[in-house]
Amino acid sequence: MIQAIVHVTVYVLDQDEALKFYTEQLGFEIGMDMTMDGGFRWLTVFAKAQPKLELVLAEPKEGPMFDKDSAEKIRGLVSAGAFGVGVFETDNCQKTYEELVKKGVEFTQPPTEQFYGIEALGKDNSGNWFSLTQQTT
Repeated sequence: MIQAIVHVTVYVLDQDEALKFYTEQLGFEIGMDMTMDGGFRWLTVFAKAQPKLELVLAEPKEGPMFDKDSAEKIRGLVSAGAFGVGVFETDNCQKTYEELVKKGVEFTQPPTEQFYGIEALGKDNSGNWFSLTQQTT
């Protein structure tokens, strides 16, 4: 029986730059950063309040998971903003939004009232979108 989701993959264009973004700008913690045989780098980050769910910051590269053409297509889709990381919960969307803007995080939608709460939409430095959400219901 499956008991939990512990890792979710986020495709990024550069792992070093993504690590800086997720830790220095969003405030995530480093989970694991290790390079395995064959040069595959396992890089994870997590939100302090939820350490058991890690984001795997992975570069789509030719290898066991992708052929060269597929890896390049995924990189193009990441750059185009076709993928979402998910929803990041906050207890004060406006305040967190303002803090992240000061840190240089790009938003495509400022905090906006929705039927489920207040939501802002941002992008990571690879082009992936994310929702910053404060539940109000």
